[in-house]
Amino acid sequence: MGTYKSKRFKSILAICLGTAVLGACGKSSGQSKDKLKLLLTINEMDTFRQTLADAAQNAASDYGSSLEVVDAQGVIENQVDQIQDAAAKGYDAILCGPIDVDTATELKSSSKELPIIFINSCPDEKYLVEGEYVYVGSSESVAGEYQAEYMLGKLSSKDEINVALIEGPPGHSATVGRTKGVKKALKASGKKINYVFEDSADWSEDKAKELFQIFLKTGNPVDCVICNNDSMALGVVKACKENDIDPSSLLILGVDATADGCAAIQSGDMAFTVYQSGAGQGKAAVDAAFAILSDGSVKDVEGASDDGKYVWVPFEKVDSSNVAQYMK
Repeated sequence: MGTYKSKRFKSILAICLGTAVLGACGKSSGQSKDKLKLLLTINEMDTFRQTLADAAQNAASDYGSSLEVVDAQGVIENQVDQIQDAAAKGYDAILCGPIDVDTATELKSSSKELPIIFINSCPDEKYLVEGEYVYVGSSESVAGEYQAEYMLGKLSSKDEINVALIEGPPGHSATVGRTKGVKKALKASGKKINYVFEDSADWSEDKAKELFQIFLKTGNPVDCVICNNDSMALGVVKACKENDIDPSSLLILGVDATADGCAAIQSGDMAFTVYQSGAGQGKAAVDAAFAILSDGSVKDVEGASDDGKYVWVPFEKVDSSNVAQYMK
């Protein structure tokens, strides 16, 4: 980012924050023409991403600034156009949940040197640059590790465990990270792990139900079903019920701690999930944007990595012992 831009951003941010102390940026005598503008382009809005977007808008408002949310609806060309349009209209920074992390170079080029805070799906580290292109999210491998640890604890008496894995979209950073985390932890356990089923259900409850029904027809034994998100875990629950199988007879694990996922844990249908804070990620992404615009670095943002390329929002373990605190 050029020196001129950095100085301009620092000046604008100082004005906004200073005015906010007196009574919210621009509110005492009309809105400031220099109010910072952020764009959040997201890939197909769902409950989790809506939570993230709402938190990001609230955080931007707390800075006395605005954040526009647009949905690229799974179309890469839409996302590129949205970023190009924001650059042309004088936005100050982009928050981006990339449809495809392999398009990071194109997305960066489209931003015309505006800083980009990637969220929810993490590009390869080679695309990240301190103070310009950073990632805000949760360390996906940790979610998988938490799932494996829970399963190993519950099945500690078994030397051989039959595991079904139902994954998100191939190549998605959450799919890759969570699955690697599971397999790494299970391999390190020293137990014999038989992966009796492994396929992608693209985050879809219906597709996961269909896949697990196909698996059940094989008659192969399974001790645990590990899913990359709660929606797919709930699909497994439905498949079990439709085949007169008590879901509680299996360990069914998810990620996200959605309202439905937590309700399933409370009822005993699911055993475990991992809370991913959409609200925490939305706020942290905005904090990262303002840190870059004012200081050229995210180093002082809570959860920032030493290299300044990441801001990590912790995962949290959720089971029957604490699920009530995650239910709204």
